Amino acid sequence: MAEQSSPSMQLEFFEIPSPCIGVCESGPKGFCKGCFRSRDERLYWLKVDDATKRQIINVCVKRKRAFLARQRRENMQQPKQDSQQFDFFEGE
Repeated sequence: MAEQSSPSMQLEFFEIPSPCIGVCESGPKGFCKGCFRSRDERLYWLKVDDATKRQIINVCVKRKRAFLARQRRENMQQPKQDSQQFDFFEGE
């Protein structure tokens, strides 16, 4: 009888791609604004093993969630301002 492999086991056969999305700009805490990796995590990505890459990706996911939660809290705390629209063609 053949062993059934789970989808997560199949991922072990493939190289883990870089999480870079091409933004490549550091935020105030030193993490990339696109992929949320630290400078060292970006610098050594091609040199670390797959287990380390998985750990980096997991940490990046947590950083992104924390960033988005912080943004939502800040947006909820700011009072909504009435947007005023001007008709520039009114006098014509």
